[in-house]
Amino acid sequence: MRILFVCMGNICRSPTAEAVFRKCVQDAGLDSRITIDSAGTGGWHVGKQADARACQAAAQRGYDLSELRARQVVVDDFKRFDLILAMDHDNLERLQALCPSDSCAELDLFLRRYRLGKGTVPDPYYCGDEGFEHVLDLVEHASMALLDELRRRL
Repeated sequence: MRILFVCMGNICRSPTAEAVFRKCVQDAGLDSRITIDSAGTGGWHVGKQADARACQAAAQRGYDLSELRARQVVVDDFKRFDLILAMDHDNLERLQALCPSDSCAELDLFLRRYRLGKGTVPDPYYCGDEGFEHVLDLVEHASMALLDELRRRL
């Protein structure tokens, strides 16, 4: 199973989701069966590290974002990944517009898929530290739900 998490710039929400879910998968002993990545629909942060506030909040909970670098979604991602999870409606719409007609990838909103919160992961970029903590709370809950779903599928 190959999963891609997507937000706008790939420096806050999607790398957080990648790191959190990667740890869940490793802890479950499924890392040889599940591939995880993240990307952004925008390209202005390509090659940059995750936002320092996201890194700090994640590190306090035992997640490491230090090696992740932002990249932009490319058309090939719709062939490389089975499940592409957007953080909000805007990014889902951008993915749907980019998605080729022969794609087999399933597109969905990460939180909506599991009926969590308001269905979207809010962008913490312009918020204080509490925004990054809130994102972690949401992503941790959704990651456990995703792991449960994948255990049933695998």
